[in-house]
Amino acid sequence: MPLLRRRPLLRAAAVGGGAYYMGKHHAESQQREAYQDQQIEDLQSPQQAPPAAAPSGGLSADAVDRLEQLGKLHEQGILTDEEFAQQKQQILAG
Repeated sequence: MPLLRRRPLLRAAAVGGGAYYMGKHHAESQQREAYQDQQIEDLQSPQQAPPAAAPSGGLSADAVDRLEQLGKLHEQGILTDEEFAQQKQQILAG
């Protein structure tokens, strides 16, 4: 009699184990396919050249910093549009 009670438990364990294995196998195959798709996409995409150095506009690092500070002051409303334009021209002029 105890053997009859065990069969449904064994069957449930076998089905559960099989389902777990199939789910894990399916997830691994999807991950492998995604990796392969990414590799194919990387090979097919044109090779991107490293970004070229910014052309020198004759501005020093100090001038760039001053322009950034000027822009922040203008955004905060401390400088009017006219004052901003005037100061910007002075910095760009030299």
